[in-house]
Amino acid sequence: MVQHVYERAKMARYLDDVVVATDDHRIIDAVREFGGRVQMTRRDHVSGTDRLAEIASADLSQIYVNVQGDEPLIDPEAIDAAVLAISGDDSIPMATLKKKIVDPSEIVNSNVVKVVTDLHDNAIYFSRCPIPFDRDGRSDTSLYSRHVGLYVYRREFLLSYPDLPMGPLEQTERLEQLRALENGYRIRVVETDYESLGVDSVEDLERVNQLFAAVADRFGYGS
Repeated sequence: MVQHVYERAKMARYLDDVVVATDDHRIIDAVREFGGRVQMTRRDHVSGTDRLAEIASADLSQIYVNVQGDEPLIDPEAIDAAVLAISGDDSIPMATLKKKIVDPSEIVNSNVVKVVTDLHDNAIYFSRCPIPFDRDGRSDTSLYSRHVGLYVYRREFLLSYPDLPMGPLEQTERLEQLRALENGYRIRVVETDYESLGVDSVEDLERVNQLFAAVADRFGYGS
């Protein structure tokens, strides 16, 4: 699965390099076996952003992308869209993705993180709860967007992230992106059609294997 994520990330037009960051020797061995770049990190990181900050501390790139290792169908175009959102505006320290919710059951599913944005596409809040609250009961799913957990950072912000205080919202929701909002930083949110399919169970893996075969031709990617 790591190889799928790695090779699809390599297809993104605006990434100069792809590195797997891990604290697990088994992943180190797997990445080296398929010829990918990998770097060992400390074990005490509380989030993927903290782990990426360690990588950035020894590197001079100006923009970093955090792609989750459980997204074997990650869309290279979605990565590019998030990168462009931050590269075109020096005032934006961080960017991420959202997708319109179609299935009403996702609105009340606490495993599906929702995001609301202002009129300038900046995040207002992320939550496991249904946001916004549909007071009038209109049942309009177009009001709801699912957060896609891919992050883009400017280097100076990324390096400062581990030292930012963890606020009560992040502690309650267990969502690392809330640390940026609670400390007054903007997060630009780009809408995408990419259907995020993280692998958290055997059933997820079976479903992704079926879908991977269906979309492989589109990207010219072999299994």
